[in-house]
Amino acid sequence: MKAAAFDYVRADSVGDAIDALAADGARVLAGGQSLVPLLNMRLARPSLLVDVNGLDDLAYIRRTDDVVEIGALTRQRAVETSEVVRRDLPLLAQALRHVGHVTTRNRGTLGGSLAHADPAAELPAVALALDAELVVRGPSGDRAVRALDFFESPFRTVLTSGELLVAVRVPVQRGACAIEELSRRSKDLPLVAVFVTFEPADGRIRIAVAGAGPTPIRARAAEELLAGRTLTDDVITEAAREIAAAADPPSDLHAPADYRRDMAAVLGRRALTKAVR
Repeated sequence: MKAAAFDYVRADSVGDAIDALAADGARVLAGGQSLVPLLNMRLARPSLLVDVNGLDDLAYIRRTDDVVEIGALTRQRAVETSEVVRRDLPLLAQALRHVGHVTTRNRGTLGGSLAHADPAAELPAVALALDAELVVRGPSGDRAVRALDFFESPFRTVLTSGELLVAVRVPVQRGACAIEELSRRSKDLPLVAVFVTFEPADGRIRIAVAGAGPTPIRARAAEELLAGRTLTDDVITEAAREIAAAADPPSDLHAPADYRRDMAAVLGRRALTKAVR
């Protein structure tokens, strides 16, 4: 199929992009790895595409004190191969290896994946596991939104008309991390994926799950259960049950909800064991 008719504008500045996005039915075109297939299948029918690929000031990676800031237009492959990210945000670097193929990561952007808000995608869940903060710019200026508050429902975020995601700020990760993912085929979106960070200095554990609900899920009850406890196999198994209890997965032609929920527990147990051991 071919995309339905739409207007097109190439933004010369962030301000230009914000002005154009105020129009009804406007959508951002960044890497296009998710949007263009939706256009061709006519699952998305924007009236206007706002191309931000010329905004080089939104493509950067820099560390300031204990925070790594990444511009929203930074290509996923650039994030994956960055020495700063590999050293200070290893969970993000490792997760990106699961995101499509290298050819798609060469075009796909960090901000684009977050703004697309696919509940099965890896990067939204990673943002939760890393306590990321997303910087949104609109007609009234900048506002910072916690990743926990950014995702509202499948493919919907708190972004409003005329707003653009411009940066992601992530606290430096000082401990261990682990990823467990189940996919039908290599490089497919996961049926379920679990992301764990473990900070040995204070014993804090963060757990996020993709593919287990209408948005990425932060498994708070499991995190609280683990806090201050000796992380034996029995305790980890108990936490894995809490991960499954937090899940609210859909049923579809790829897997029923009960199977996804069970796999959330299995993968959660594996990821926790890997991170703490």
